[in-house]
Amino acid sequence: MPRQVFFYDQPERFVAGTVGQPGARAFYLQASARGRITSVLLEKTQVAALAERIEEVLDEALRRSGGDAAIPAAAPKDLLDTAPLDLPLEQEFRVGTMALAWDSVDACLVVEAQALVEEEEEDEDAAAVVFTDDDSGPDMLRVRLTGAMARVFAKRALDLVAAGRKPCPFCNLPLDPEGHLCPRANGYRR
Repeated sequence: MPRQVFFYDQPERFVAGTVGQPGARAFYLQASARGRITSVLLEKTQVAALAERIEEVLDEALRRSGGDAAIPAAAPKDLLDTAPLDLPLEQEFRVGTMALAWDSVDACLVVEAQALVEEEEEDEDAAAVVFTDDDSGPDMLRVRLTGAMARVFAKRALDLVAAGRKPCPFCNLPLDPEGHLCPRANGYRR
């Protein structure tokens, strides 16, 4: 079966969002444009890594351009999006591999999220293939964002990750409302 590529060039909306309570949240990336919505499931750590890496790529692109690139230093307040995920929330796939690139010709950030591939299907060459347009391979969400939209996405994603359970001051693992068995306290409940 050929791969399905969900492509959004300057979408109306590209956000990270959650469903559920802290400690049991499901994280999604969601792109939407012209009545079409694509939602993909991913891990909290993937959201954090993506947001941090987007900030790094934008900072580097801005530095290399000598400050001439159309990339704001911070997320523009008038573009911030705090609305919940769009409904209906239908998961297209679970994200496995992600890739980022700055397109200096079009002055935009390209984000790719590929579907998780089962280990028995995956080979070493397939894992290394990124930014290809052939018909084989896992399903993919590809989004092209302006510098401002990318900054807004990164800010929301980092805020979303930080809004979860507070870390334990001793072991840095997340605290449940009931407390947790802290490995640094030799298993005593705090």
